[in-house]
Amino acid sequence: MNAFLQSLDDAICLFYPRLCLACGKRHLPPKQVLCITCEFRLPRTDFHLFKENDFTKKLWGRVDIYTATSLFYFLKKSKTQNLIHNLKYKGKREVGITLGKMLGKTLIKSQLYFDIDLIVPIPLHIKKEIKRGFNQSDVFAQGLSEAMEIPWSKNALERKFFTETQTQKSRIERFQNVIKAFNIKQPELLKNKHILLVDDVLTTGATLEAGAIKILEVEGTKVSMATIAFAKND
Repeated sequence: MNAFLQSLDDAICLFYPRLCLACGKRHLPPKQVLCITCEFRLPRTDFHLFKENDFTKKLWGRVDIYTATSLFYFLKKSKTQNLIHNLKYKGKREVGITLGKMLGKTLIKSQLYFDIDLIVPIPLHIKKEIKRGFNQSDVFAQGLSEAMEIPWSKNALERKFFTETQTQKSRIERFQNVIKAFNIKQPELLKNKHILLVDDVLTTGATLEAGAIKILEVEGTKVSMATIAFAKND
C-alpha cells in the first residue's frame, strides 16, 4: 500500500474503525477479523486430537463417519456467536475464510485428516443463497482448502428443496426436514474419496447427517466432518 492509500485508510479508520468481530472492542489492521486476545482465548475444542469425541458421539448410531471436529465451542451470547452472526447475517465472508484457515492449519498436523481428498460444504438452496449473497459453509470450505492444500467443491452436493428454518426444531424434526433435500450432483467427484463435509455450526447434527448419508451412497466414499463451532448444550 503506497503512502497516499495508507493515509486514506488511516483517515477512514478514524470514523469507521475496524473492530474485532468477536469482541467488538479492539481496533484491527486491514484484513484481520480477530484481535490477538480473542484469537487465543476463544474456546477451542481440540476434537481433532481424538477420533472419537463429543462431536462424533452426537452421530453414533445415525451415520457411519470416520471422525469429526469443530474449531470452537458455541454458547449463546458468546464471542463465538458474534463471529457466526457476522458471517451469516452481516455478510462478513472474511470470517469464514479466516476461521477455515485457522482450523485447516490445525488439521494438517493431525494424522486423522492426512488422507482427506475433497472438502464439500453443506449447500444452501439457491433461493436462500441468492438472498444471503453467499453460502457461509462455502467460504469456510475455501479457507480450509487454502490451508490444507486440498480441493473443495460446492457442486458435488446440491440442495434440491427449500427447507424451513431449523432453529426451533428438534433433532428428529430437523432430520425429517432435510433428509430428502440433498442430491449428489457430481458423483464422479466423490467416488473412492475421503470427503470432509463441512458446515458452520453443529447443533443436533441433522443436516450433516443427511448430507453424509447421501455422500456415502457413492461407491468407495468415506466421510469426516468439520464445523466452525460445536453447540455444547443443544
